[in-house]
Amino acid sequence: MNPIPASIQGQQRVIIEHVSPQIEAGRFAVKAFVGDVIKVDADIFLDGHDLLSANLLYKFSKDKNWTSVPMNFTLNDHYEAYFTVSENGFYTYTIEGWVNHSATWEHEMLMKIKDGQYVNVELLMGANILKNMSKIATKEDKPELKSYAKLFRDPKHYEEAVTFSSSPQMHHWIHQYPDKQHVTTHRELKVWVDRERAAFSSWYSMFPRSASSEHNTHGTFKDVEENVLPRMKSLGFDVLYIPPIHPIGKQFRKGKNNSTTYQEGEPGVPYGIGSELGGHTAIHPELGTFDDLKQLINACKSMDIELAMDLAIQCSPDHPWAKEHPEWFKIRPDGTIQYAENPPKKYQDIYPINFESENWQELWQELKLVMMTWAAWGIRIIRVDNPHTKAFGFWEWVIAEVQAEYPDMIFLAEAFTKPKVMEQLAKLGYTQSYTYYTWKNTKWDFMTYMNELNTQATYMRPSFWANTHDILPYSLQGGLEPMFLIRYFMAATLSSNYGIFGPFYEYMINEANPGKEEYKNSEKYEIRQWDWNMENKLTHIIRMTNKARVENTALQRTNNITFCDIQNDNILAYLKTAWNGNRILTIVNLDPYQTQGGYVRMPLNLIHKQPDEEFIVHDLLTGAKYFWKGEYNAIELNPNLMPMHLFRIEDL
Repeated sequence: MNPIPASIQGQQRVIIEHVSPQIEAGRFAVKAFVGDVIKVDADIFLDGHDLLSANLLYKFSKDKNWTSVPMNFTLNDHYEAYFTVSENGFYTYTIEGWVNHSATWEHEMLMKIKDGQYVNVELLMGANILKNMSKIATKEDKPELKSYAKLFRDPKHYEEAVTFSSSPQMHHWIHQYPDKQHVTTHRELKVWVDRERAAFSSWYSMFPRSASSEHNTHGTFKDVEENVLPRMKSLGFDVLYIPPIHPIGKQFRKGKNNSTTYQEGEPGVPYGIGSELGGHTAIHPELGTFDDLKQLINACKSMDIELAMDLAIQCSPDHPWAKEHPEWFKIRPDGTIQYAENPPKKYQDIYPINFESENWQELWQELKLVMMTWAAWGIRIIRVDNPHTKAFGFWEWVIAEVQAEYPDMIFLAEAFTKPKVMEQLAKLGYTQSYTYYTWKNTKWDFMTYMNELNTQATYMRPSFWANTHDILPYSLQGGLEPMFLIRYFMAATLSSNYGIFGPFYEYMINEANPGKEEYKNSEKYEIRQWDWNMENKLTHIIRMTNKARVENTALQRTNNITFCDIQNDNILAYLKTAWNGNRILTIVNLDPYQTQGGYVRMPLNLIHKQPDEEFIVHDLLTGAKYFWKGEYNAIELNPNLMPMHLFRIEDL
């Protein structure tokens, strides 16, 4: 006879399955934000006719004890409960279920009493239940529980005992002091809780070396503080993202427009990191000193702006690592280090890191040291260049290591790559991710993509970018002002996190290298000068949109979107609603050439309106107010005047 395996607990009768939320059976943590309410649900059942009970258990990483919340039955053996995450860091949660013999006794007692049955034996069972309750009861309840246990055993008080067995007090005790035996407990699951800026941010990207107002002058951190921060604050941006600020190598330095011929005096590419002055923890001297950087970080904080630094894990041939740790790179048969290539393109100014290095552990520790150094400087947002070309295992380890000491650190993945790779990076711990928004153009594109992203909301935080310093999308190369307005506005209202490569976008620069989605005269290869006081229609829209984002909670999340029907493929309408009743209806004309219109069908149930009830739609861009009623209301948008509405729905 084969023995019963020790893993089988025969007295555990409750089954817990299909627990949500979880990612890959708990392999990765679910993501949330401070203040979020987490809904946990599961299918919970058992054999036979006994009643069961289940609790949701949760605790913050620093807590010793679990907080317990009763789970509520909904239908078809499905239960749910909720808990609020109030701190930045890890929460752990699980579900426990057990056969509730006390509740089963209570239910059967009621049925038998209604049937007029004699329940003297059942009262003795109840006495035992009360006795067990007294063992875990409060000091105040303990004497009374013992007293009623004695009463249940005394035939002289049969009628009184029967009456009390179905009383509210007995029912209360049964639920307050559960007799939990042979409990089934689900595996522990985790939620990583980020601070609010991970949920809601407006990024402005620029090159500090182009911050000077003086012609042919290399900009500095002080120029950024004096010229760029006031402009950002005025426009309503809250994250300043800058490319690498480290010394730039001289070997194979690139010239203007990515020319392999370098002219004396050209600044080089900031991504060619490292020289005899240092590497990833050194500062390019023409930008200023370490004290200047600290001053910039503090100046940002004073304006409620955060500085995001760019982590590019690559080196110029002059980087100290190339000399001190050649084993961290690929060595070619001729003994030289392999430079970066994307055939037929060659990037001789950059050495990629070899994550299959025999000395990988020391490499990982060194890269962690870079991030921890930045964190010590006061940096709390890191944008990572091409993370999809580095080892997944490294990211899972290093993000956890950094956030263990700095839980408020935000990591943005610049990963224009395959969908599954982008998703994996998000699961591994990246806070936000670049997306394919840049290449979505049609109504169908936007609707299907947003619906896809919403299915990934437990781990994927999209950040929509209208352009980057690397990418000038074809949609903007025509130079049409309405198209710049549309692409900016949709990035800022579809997603709660978005960004632009600032001056190039504000100036609506649209000159591309022929046949490519990249800027001609790119700032990656040269210094530019800008009028930091320039104003145009686009900057007005940016300012008004960012103001609306701050003032309307419905725009501060991404997955709260409902698309509204309108029989025009050139018009996209979407509603966003918030917990506090804030309701934003956005309508965009996707055609930058012609006036488009139609009848928008409002989901009245989501805005809490009856078919005959009037309401106001208040355009936050123009200030205009309109009275609407019922499901269908007419709109018309002339792209040369204003290609979109940003309506706040208001009550009369």
